[in-house]
Amino acid sequence: MLKGLAITPPVIGRISIGRVVEKNGKRLPEKDDQFTITTQIQNREGWVLHPFDEALRKGSGTGKLRSIPVRMLFNNPDLNLRAEFSLFDRETGRPVCVGNGETCKRVTDDGIEALPCPSPDGCPFGQKGGCKPYGRLNVVIGDDDDLGSFVFRTTSFNSIRTLAARLRYFSAVSGGLLATMPLELKLRGKSTTRSYRSPIYYLDLVVQSGFTLQEAIARARELADERKAAGFDQAALDEAARLGFGNGMFEETGDDVPAVVEEFYPEADDRSDYGADAEAGTSSGDSPTPTSLKAKLDRRVAARREDGQ
Repeated sequence: MLKGLAITPPVIGRISIGRVVEKNGKRLPEKDDQFTITTQIQNREGWVLHPFDEALRKGSGTGKLRSIPVRMLFNNPDLNLRAEFSLFDRETGRPVCVGNGETCKRVTDDGIEALPCPSPDGCPFGQKGGCKPYGRLNVVIGDDDDLGSFVFRTTSFNSIRTLAARLRYFSAVSGGLLATMPLELKLRGKSTTRSYRSPIYYLDLVVQSGFTLQEAIARARELADERKAAGFDQAALDEAARLGFGNGMFEETGDDVPAVVEEFYPEADDRSDYGADAEAGTSSGDSPTPTSLKAKLDRRVAARREDGQ
């Protein structure tokens, strides 16, 4: 095992309720009022849709995808949803500081140090760098790949708080059988003074349509017994995931980071919850336009080439 590399759940697709679009040659965040399920492949038009997107959209009856039947990978709620206060370097796309409100791991000139984490509102370093909550939820859609997941990323307190509560509640009422509960991601909306009365959308987790809570618990027990009889060791899977997450200092590394920074940490960040669950929020014509991370990196490469000449 390579030390320093977080071993995260295999991802075969993405779930979003927002996107980054190109307008007048500039990449801007844009919110949406429905889910989009994509592959991990991008083309000139953006992320390529996953076949599940079309199939579930047709079954919705309205053409808008506002609920997705899912199950969890793990019985431990904290393995399915990981959330921290995160600050990324917008030039390189690398994580700089990740904390939980008590302690943080921060990249310094002396390496990675453990420091107190007072949360972004009480941290001058976090306020200057644009630190904000950042959550990742992994779920299973369909029966094609029992261990392959779709990831939903968000920087919204609304989604993180709601998902954390639901996962813990469902785990409690089912006797710890979270991984076999028939569940459903549901899109909800609300308006606040901070959103100027415009709707903001966030993610909720409910019992799958067609089940009562009691029926869902009974189904969870039935499926758990079937898995156990077949030799499926859920406890060992949870432990393997726990060790995998703990193998690295930061979860977000590699090729995914530039896209994460571009979508969630644009330079023109008002740090409000307005549109945060649209992945990158919203922007107006009067707002400063964020420069894409890719454009920055391209300029740096070009500058280095010129210096080499």
